[in-house]
Amino acid sequence: MAGPFTLGEIVSRLGGRVVGDAGLLIRQVGSLEHAGPGQISFLSNSKHGAELAATRAAAVILAPENEKLTALPRILAEAPYAYFAKVSQLFNPAVAQASGVHPSAVVANSAKLGKNVSIGAGCVIGDGVTIGDDSCLYPRVVIYPNCSIGKRAILHAGVVIGADGFGIAPEKGRWVKIPQIGGVRIGDDVEIGANTTIDRGALDDTVIEEGVKLDNQIQVGHNVRIGAHTAIAACTGIAGSADIGRHCTIGGAAMIHGHIKIADHVQVSAGTLITRSLLTPGTYTGIYPFDEHEAWKRGAARLRRLAKGKKDG
Repeated sequence: MAGPFTLGEIVSRLGGRVVGDAGLLIRQVGSLEHAGPGQISFLSNSKHGAELAATRAAAVILAPENEKLTALPRILAEAPYAYFAKVSQLFNPAVAQASGVHPSAVVANSAKLGKNVSIGAGCVIGDGVTIGDDSCLYPRVVIYPNCSIGKRAILHAGVVIGADGFGIAPEKGRWVKIPQIGGVRIGDDVEIGANTTIDRGALDDTVIEEGVKLDNQIQVGHNVRIGAHTAIAACTGIAGSADIGRHCTIGGAAMIHGHIKIADHVQVSAGTLITRSLLTPGTYTGIYPFDEHEAWKRGAARLRRLAKGKKDG
């Protein structure tokens, strides 16, 4: 842990404006609900005003328009949540593995590792793989042959890059495997969560552009493209050849059909099934609310009747 820092020192590093005691010493970050003396929290939405009123935090980060919501010492910033993230980084700098290759890792002779790359225990790096400078692979990451990882990448434990995509063709009641001869190309500053899998392309490459953030246990099918700075939450499934734009957000457990296009700046809500292309930026939601089982069945039956043009009752 780094610090402590005064509010004035934080602002001198990160910008913003202090209201109140700029000399107040901050030792750590915390939530509005649980922060205490020496901790700083944040408010990103005024609907949490009651929590702000009850907080025991020493100071808070607010948007300028919310300056009057508290008398606590505060930092005013245009994007309080992002500012809080940077403050948290000040107090909690990332602890990466030491650079170098762990003795239990297996790295092909033809693989090319950049400067200050860290390869953790049990990793397997295949032929022709390239990994950019300052990248960190945590234990048991597997990268199949002829895939590339950009600079400053973070791959968490159990990630698999470049396994065969699900390419099979039917013939007389059997399946014929289609060789997957593409690769996976991952840009700079990409972070991939634990046990996420990214399949290699069937013919062309699967592409993850720069700045993409993938949560744990995501399946990315073959020939998918994910545009720069898109963030995708856990347990999402993306079928082959889906083309996802830049600066998108996709909620947990969403399902994306293959061979569709999603425009830049699209938000997909958690649990939503996307079956067609989304060509206009915006938020898309398709979640059928849960209910007690018998009530859910009645609701579903009503929807079926409505779809058939029948009156309820």
